[in-house]
Amino acid sequence: MIDFSFSEEHEMVRRLCRDWAREQVMPTIGERDAAAKFDPGVLSQMGELGILGISIPARYGGTGNDYIALGLACEELEHVDTSLRVVLSVHIGLNSLTLLSWGTEEQKQRWLAPQARGEKVCTYGLTEPAAGSDALGIQTTARRDGGEYVLTGEKMWISLADVADHFLVIAWTDIEKKKRRDHTGMSAFLLERGMKGLTSATIHGKLGVRAGNTGSLAFDEVRVPAANMLGGEGEGFRVAMFAIDQGRYTVAAGSTGLIRACLDASVEYAQTRTTFGKPIGEHQLVKAMIADMAGDYEASRLLWLKAGWLKNEGKRNTRETSLAKAYACACAEKAASNAVQVHGAYGFSSEYNVERFYRNSKGAQIYEGSREIHKLLQADYALGLRTDKPLRCSLPKPE
Repeated sequence: MIDFSFSEEHEMVRRLCRDWAREQVMPTIGERDAAAKFDPGVLSQMGELGILGISIPARYGGTGNDYIALGLACEELEHVDTSLRVVLSVHIGLNSLTLLSWGTEEQKQRWLAPQARGEKVCTYGLTEPAAGSDALGIQTTARRDGGEYVLTGEKMWISLADVADHFLVIAWTDIEKKKRRDHTGMSAFLLERGMKGLTSATIHGKLGVRAGNTGSLAFDEVRVPAANMLGGEGEGFRVAMFAIDQGRYTVAAGSTGLIRACLDASVEYAQTRTTFGKPIGEHQLVKAMIADMAGDYEASRLLWLKAGWLKNEGKRNTRETSLAKAYACACAEKAASNAVQVHGAYGFSSEYNVERFYRNSKGAQIYEGSREIHKLLQADYALGLRTDKPLRCSLPKPE
């Protein structure tokens, strides 16, 4: 039976993330967003509070919380600013949980433990300049040379590219299979900043998530020990898709927090702004927009909670996570648009947070699988054209 009640541990995580984000980040987020400035101090604070180790077992330096706690953290952080949730998406969702599930014990001790303790920050590299939704279209290659692999290529739109210490990177290791677009020719590697030939650069001029760091990675004959391969040779595509399942979950929960932020801001404004002699909250069309936000928030939350429950039970949840991500992101974009509308001309300016919410909402319709990709996925499931095979690795049940 599905139980969506929150434990005391859940409430503690929610309060921790909510209080920290509101007290330490909210006072300056408008300024940093306007300046498109990332604050590395955010990462150190999240590490000290244990936020970077949520859902990672205590034996690896994490807090040992379950996956519902991770969702709650994402919802609370994005309620303040999307850039905060993005940190958890790449550090925990895409990288650390994948390493937890696919890594050897030696790899977990070497990379996962310092990540969970917040001593090292990590990210994930799949997307390239000419390959986003088409994962098989990536061009990065890794050729075997004795006890090493030599990586050559480029990654694009990588969150935390300029500040991460560790990188989970997907590359082709079989060129013939690359030509045939056979996913069994791809492999996954763990890289570290400082490796010769590995460089990063910042992307400027983003529409949203301006307070976050986004960039590119370049691999110029980077020599990576064979022991740094995550999973077996030829399993890189499976590793990549597993990681994306976890990343999509964090985006779904975070977008739900953005809906709530839009709702909270709209309710407050509608109760104080007056037109035609009464608060605008008493006008029916404003009520309709607020009602949509309220309903979409509750529905989105139930969807990510179901996905989180399945994760806690150790069950396959690709379909449910995809639906939660697609629905919450669409509702967040709609809620942000309506929040601007409720605020009128003020919503069109940076004087109110809804302008930032509106810009931030668009990115989630593109990354972690575009809205079009998720529509195709859900249609294929409904039509019986797609069935999920047993996973080579699954998330471990919370301890």
